[in-house]
Amino acid sequence: MVLPLTPVRFKLHAARIFGRKTAVVCGEHRFTYAEFNERCDRLSAALTKLGLQSGDRVAYLSFNCHRLLEAYYGVPQLGAILLPLNIRLSCEELAYILNDSAPCVLCFDPEFLPLVEALRSQAPAVQRWIVLRGQAPSWAHPQNYDELVTGAEPGDYDYRQIDENSVAELFYTSGTTAHPKGVMLTHRNLYLHALYTALALAGRDDESHLYTVPLFHVNSWGAPHILALSGGRHVMIQKFDPRVVMELVSRERITRLQVVPTMLVAMLNHPDFARYDLSSVREVMMGGAPTNTALVEETERKLPGCVAMGGYGLTETSPVLTMARIKDHLKDDPSALQLRRKATAGWAQATSEIRVVDPNGRDVKPDGGEIGEVIVRSDLVMAGYWKQPEETARVIRDDWFWTGDLATIDEEGYVLIVDRVKDMVLSGGENIATAEIERVLNQHPAVLECAVVAVPDDTWGEVPKALVVLRPGSEADESELLSHCCRHLAKFKVPKSVDFLPELPKGGTGKILKRVLREKYWEGRERHVH
Repeated sequence: MVLPLTPVRFKLHAARIFGRKTAVVCGEHRFTYAEFNERCDRLSAALTKLGLQSGDRVAYLSFNCHRLLEAYYGVPQLGAILLPLNIRLSCEELAYILNDSAPCVLCFDPEFLPLVEALRSQAPAVQRWIVLRGQAPSWAHPQNYDELVTGAEPGDYDYRQIDENSVAELFYTSGTTAHPKGVMLTHRNLYLHALYTALALAGRDDESHLYTVPLFHVNSWGAPHILALSGGRHVMIQKFDPRVVMELVSRERITRLQVVPTMLVAMLNHPDFARYDLSSVREVMMGGAPTNTALVEETERKLPGCVAMGGYGLTETSPVLTMARIKDHLKDDPSALQLRRKATAGWAQATSEIRVVDPNGRDVKPDGGEIGEVIVRSDLVMAGYWKQPEETARVIRDDWFWTGDLATIDEEGYVLIVDRVKDMVLSGGENIATAEIERVLNQHPAVLECAVVAVPDDTWGEVPKALVVLRPGSEADESELLSHCCRHLAKFKVPKSVDFLPELPKGGTGKILKRVLREKYWEGRERHVH
């Protein structure tokens, strides 16, 4: 018997086996798995009534909430494609994504009403605008999301009709180009990712997961599928606030936290940290940005009985590829060595093949010292970039996905990410493409040439800095250039500072040498970007 590999099956399994259990906690709302399953089916029915067809895109501009969580099943079980939008993007950036992906429907939280009103004239492909809560504006669909779902009659959706190789989710990533690229994740990608990751996490039905990471970050590291597969509990939080996180951990007895390191720093150093009972936390997974041994040690010291570790993945890999769990046969190694291993990206999870190779494609020495590029062969690698076959062919070659990340690997397969090939800035878990910022800066009439590099920051790990050469006879100061960037970029992408230089260092081919520009900013730092 051959059945399609689709995450829709996890929802059905959870409803059958854990139907009476509380599945979702979202503010004052609590839904059992049976109720959650029905709401997902009602969403599917409502979208069908609106004319949605297989392959159509449904976009969400939403905080973390049960309504967005329902879309992770209600949309793909129709054969449609879910498109969660990054709520931190500017109007210009969102308009590009909407025009590129052409969703039929956009569901939005009322807090984004001014932004959505501005988008209406810039995104003609969107046929219907649906407010998730409250009164619908005159130009939107007359019923809000809850009214549509409540009024729909759930049908019988046969997952056997789904093509497991069809696209289920579309995530736009800044990548290394001036415009974001749509990453196509298939039903098969997502099913196997949940299966492999649940195996690596030893997923249990007593798990309680807090969504500290926004769901537009590759479905918050796959949690909607992993938890339904294991029968765990989804606890929603609109946006990260260390005090609210600690309150929810204490009240809902959260067992696992998946966080960006900056979130963990804010929580561990909060003045009210000692007031909360956080003893339920068994594991803290750190991803989205490099971690360090000091943070791993502090976490385990302040959360007794908890294991902290790093991990690694990309939007293009569904995302989780590695976890820095200590292997059983290494548990007697010195504690300092174990601590260093926990602060790495870790080793490849089931069936993912990871190599670190030199520019000629030869494996580097597994000595934890020689640096190369991480390449991956896995069931989890995306189907490709939306409408960008050339860019897809550039990164997937000979059945290997070239990540663009530089790393070392040791004899036990522990990978340590040390840099990014294409000068990505990784700030507080957000990927920021320097090429995108440079594109905006170069639009300013006073700018002759520029380069954007990552510089260290005590709060965000690293932030973008602009290095600018002005045109002869032109004038512009830092404030003017930053204001220019603010008009065209999301706030988190805007450089934190600007230095003006008479010229930029270049190599023999005329390429700007960013390595030279970065050196003085990273001198003496534990993590040096080369």
